[in-house]
Amino acid sequence: MAQAKMKFGIDLGTTNSAICKMESGEPVIKKTDTLKDTLPSCVSFTKKKIAKVGDSAYNDLRQDKSRATKKWSNDRENVFIEFKRNMGTDKSYESSNMGETFSPEQLSAEVLKALKSFIGDENITSAVITIPAKFKADQIAATKRAAQKAGIEHCELLQEPIAASMAYGLSASNKNGQWLVFDFGGGTFDVALIKVEDGIMQVKDTEGDNYLGGKNLDYAIVDSIIIPYLKENYSITNIMENETTRNILRDAMKFYAEQAKNQLSFKPQADITSQLDEFGEDDEGEEIELDMVITQEQLASVLTLVFQKAIDITKQLLKRNGLSGSDLDKLILVGGPTYSPVLREMLRKQVTPDVDTDIDPMTAVAKGAALFASGIDSDVKEELAIGTVALTLSYEANSVQPIEFVTVQLSKEECSGYIPSKLFVELVRSDNGWSSGKVEINEIGDVIECQLMEGKNNAFAVNAYDEKGTTIPCFPKEINIMQGIVVGNAVLPYNISIEAHDSGLEKNVVKSVKGLEKNQQLPAVGTLNGLKTRNQLRPGMTEDTLVIPIYQSEHNADGTSAIHNDHVFDVVITGDEIGQIIPVGSDVDITIKVNRSQMLKLEAFFPFSGDTVEKDVKIEARSVITSHELERLKDSANLKLHALKSSSAIKDSETAEAEKLINEVNDRFDGEKSSEDGRMHLQADIRRAFLKMEEVEQGHEWDSIEAEIREEFDRLEKGNNELGNKYDQQVAAVRSQVDSVIRSKDVRQGRIVLDDINSLFVAVTLIYQLMGFIDFHLRNFNTIQWKDATRARQLLQQGKEIANTNPSESSLHPIVRSVIDLMIEPPTSGPGVSF
Repeated sequence: MAQAKMKFGIDLGTTNSAICKMESGEPVIKKTDTLKDTLPSCVSFTKKKIAKVGDSAYNDLRQDKSRATKKWSNDRENVFIEFKRNMGTDKSYESSNMGETFSPEQLSAEVLKALKSFIGDENITSAVITIPAKFKADQIAATKRAAQKAGIEHCELLQEPIAASMAYGLSASNKNGQWLVFDFGGGTFDVALIKVEDGIMQVKDTEGDNYLGGKNLDYAIVDSIIIPYLKENYSITNIMENETTRNILRDAMKFYAEQAKNQLSFKPQADITSQLDEFGEDDEGEEIELDMVITQEQLASVLTLVFQKAIDITKQLLKRNGLSGSDLDKLILVGGPTYSPVLREMLRKQVTPDVDTDIDPMTAVAKGAALFASGIDSDVKEELAIGTVALTLSYEANSVQPIEFVTVQLSKEECSGYIPSKLFVELVRSDNGWSSGKVEINEIGDVIECQLMEGKNNAFAVNAYDEKGTTIPCFPKEINIMQGIVVGNAVLPYNISIEAHDSGLEKNVVKSVKGLEKNQQLPAVGTLNGLKTRNQLRPGMTEDTLVIPIYQSEHNADGTSAIHNDHVFDVVITGDEIGQIIPVGSDVDITIKVNRSQMLKLEAFFPFSGDTVEKDVKIEARSVITSHELERLKDSANLKLHALKSSSAIKDSETAEAEKLINEVNDRFDGEKSSEDGRMHLQADIRRAFLKMEEVEQGHEWDSIEAEIREEFDRLEKGNNELGNKYDQQVAAVRSQVDSVIRSKDVRQGRIVLDDINSLFVAVTLIYQLMGFIDFHLRNFNTIQWKDATRARQLLQQGKEIANTNPSESSLHPIVRSVIDLMIEPPTSGPGVSF
């Protein structure tokens, strides 16, 4: 068994996928079974229970969707596409022919298997697979599982913009400056800002939308151009009023929308004509047909609205980094929709005139993935034929220098069969322009100085000989060194955060882990020290739990409500995992490790006991929000927006971003709520709106706290006056605190002052507090958990009698304390830690 570098890169796309192999130092796209560079990411199941993938499946899809219009029913679906948008969810696709359901990752595995089949007899067990830069943790985990299902044992994940920039950067003449990768794919949109210095590339920042892509363009054409044509020429009122039949019609028309979009990327108008008897009948029994012309002008008016969302995201990214379009040296286009002349003109006008179209936007990602793969050691070792000499070659796979040093060693333990007493190795560059000559090699090894061709991927044949000059089979047979560009590490697309209780603000919030902030290079380690436990942990007690919820959050989300961020996993630590009792309020230090594929591990250290608990973060598929839940969330967002806009203290300009998002959601709601990815898109935008509104609230939080402080202090002064001014000295001290905090406008200190006011108010009015306590707990006796209910009732009855006859603090206070001791304290809800 011997280890080699990876050599396969896979672009697993929403609508199209591709596979690329490193051959003689060059990334070579492998043709599909229909001799194309890309494969439709479409899976069909036949009546003979055979899975078809690619162009034949896509043809089945078209027939499937048009056939559904004949009976206006889609209860027998067997062809599926665009399932990448539902990766990481529990969405299932039911095939009537197979009699079973399939998850998005199972369908993705079928696509991966088909791509592997184009390589011939070679078994692919390791590969680099690309993912959108803004993929969430559950989507990433699902992609890894899909690879495993397809027999790819070692799967490295690479963000698509990084892959594209590698493909572009290798041949770029200018290897300095600011590059922007604009990746508008079939189902997702990413934009990445990359800093390049002397060929060394590093991602500086990313942004995107996992539910914005070519699919949105297609349905925009359907809704704005094709459906109006059908309304004008046919009776489809009933069809459009029913959600099921409306979606069937829209799905059937989507193929012609895509056809028009593709044609109009290269010519001024597109003739759209359906086949005879392709579709069903309208409300009045007339067969529906398409016979129309779509012009570039019509298309531009529709596509502009969708493309503008991507451009707005791009502008936000630049603004966040203190840049404008004029600061960019290159804007690199990736993805089929970027062929659109509409988009290219918008980018030139709104971002930068330096729009680069040198690379093939359909294959750049797969090529970049293969280039990246050539520098990674495969974890899957290869079985060597008897008599093959195993070598270990150590070198930098990427270099900006003209020379690279390669260490070559004999790996005797990996060899089988004959090993010559003297072994010589020669490295020969693929252009035959340079050779190392024969260098004697043993287990200690030697260093060979390799001459590199500039601006190219350099392939070197590895040849082995015995002392007589006889060629000896060896492994590996080839190495690749990419000269002219070095790719920095991938970066985190989100903050890694935990949910914790903020004791100062008295609410549960997300708190980012130091060292795991957005754009941190991977792999990375982050820590949060000095957190406090909110529940006790007793050794061996399974029911004692400490819950640490992990989230992915945006760069400005610290201090916001966890519900508006993306939940990853709840790490649960129980009493079974610790050696001695951990009291409430004990310190806990949290460490989270993230590898280069964004998989997570957590360690919790308890200084009180010295215990360290390690946990793998196992990310499962999440449930897709239902239409009913989404409607409630939308209504809640509208109500919150209305409340903010009704406040005289808040300007309209402060709520403008949230209002725009919510208005867009309201407009799209009916059209998107019926599909899983549509609901997730709506949910993501509503969450963004909530985060924007929380920002506004935080900006005005002091106003409400100040009003509360003034109100509660007035109540305290009044109570003290009515009860004989016994606490004048303490009230004066609190008055000084109030004056100080109002001057500083410190929210956290303001809450502390509020607590002090309330504590003193309880002391001033203690007799009434004690009587109120007794009365309340008698009325709600059966709703409270008691250690000894009989004794508790006796004490409360005794207190009630004293309160009715001759109440005093000295007689009631001991009774109340005894009652409190008899109450069972409920476990703390929410996160298990605080700060």
